[in-house]
Amino acid sequence: MTDLKGELASLRIDREQPSGSPWRRKALLLFVPVVLVLGALYALRIRQSFASPEVQTVKAQVTQAGQPSAGSAVLTASGYVVARRKAVVSAKIQGRLAELRVEEGSKVREGEVIARLESVDYEAQVSRAKAQIQRAEADLAEARRQTRVAENLAKENVLSRDELEASQSRVKVAEAGLSQAKADHEFAAAQLQNTLIRAPFAGVVVRKMAEVGESVAPIPPGVNLSTSSGAVVALADLATLEVEANVARLADDQPAEVTVEAFPDERYRAVLRQVIPTADRTKATVQVKVTILDKGPKLKPEMSAKVTFLEHEQKAVEGAPPPPPAVTVPSEAVVTRNGKQVVFELREKVVKERPIVAGPERQGRYTVKEGLSGGEILVSRPPETLKDGDEVKVKS
Repeated sequence: MTDLKGELASLRIDREQPSGSPWRRKALLLFVPVVLVLGALYALRIRQSFASPEVQTVKAQVTQAGQPSAGSAVLTASGYVVARRKAVVSAKIQGRLAELRVEEGSKVREGEVIARLESVDYEAQVSRAKAQIQRAEADLAEARRQTRVAENLAKENVLSRDELEASQSRVKVAEAGLSQAKADHEFAAAQLQNTLIRAPFAGVVVRKMAEVGESVAPIPPGVNLSTSSGAVVALADLATLEVEANVARLADDQPAEVTVEAFPDERYRAVLRQVIPTADRTKATVQVKVTILDKGPKLKPEMSAKVTFLEHEQKAVEGAPPPPPAVTVPSEAVVTRNGKQVVFELREKVVKERPIVAGPERQGRYTVKEGLSGGEILVSRPPETLKDGDEVKVKS
């Protein structure tokens, strides 16, 4: 029993022992270095995470055909849908619009009357010209009657020769007066016909430019559809729709595909019709005209359009070897450093700058002639600060 009490007493904690006991000091000396080491490691890890940029990667691919296949995109350009055959229709004479028989979207035939000017004055001129013809005809009839009488009297030597010739001269004057009256009538009738405004060709009214009661006037050739003052309507032949765009280089009869912003899901077959022989010096481009082969009812002039030019169909030569394989990379992996095209290959966590020789870009990819063998993992859109030997992190 005594021994048990002694053992229990030896296990009792002395609460009056001073805090600065040796074992507490030793524990504190061991704990502080551990905390400092852990803090340094954590700070180093944070610094490394900030120092290593996060990048996305792409892969260099090997294709079996060194040339693009038929139908693959060569170039994409933006432009506008226009009608090759279009016209601003105006009156041949100045006047006030009395009637307009069409609206925007109306289909018209060639020669169809689409509008009419006020014509009261011209109708009066036609009536006056008719009256002048009737008077001239009466004068001519009387002159001829008097000439016949004079001829009979001249045969009987009752009338002198001079008087006979004078009578014959009056007939000629009356004939000239009748001709003048008929010419005046034709002019007045033509002016009356000019009050009828006709369609110069079959097409669709794409814009109404005047209303009944407005004054219209003849429009000189070469005016702009949007600034024509005095015109009646703008007419377009939708069977001649094409796209005008600016491009850098193309071949004759280049096949193409057209889409418009209003209907992005609709695609229309097209072909290059004409290259305008004048270049835009500021853009280093030329204007081309692309004929739309599949003309749908949704297409309208002045729509914003995009033209994708395609490769010509390539005819296989019998017995010819297949084209050699080629390495292609996405265009976002290629950057220019010190005037040279380079890519950054990812090896483990470190990038290696590799110069390349790239061909033309097609469909967002470059054909690499030298510098890569295919299968390399490359950095996509390398930052400007990225350099050879840098450590990076790949975005998950």
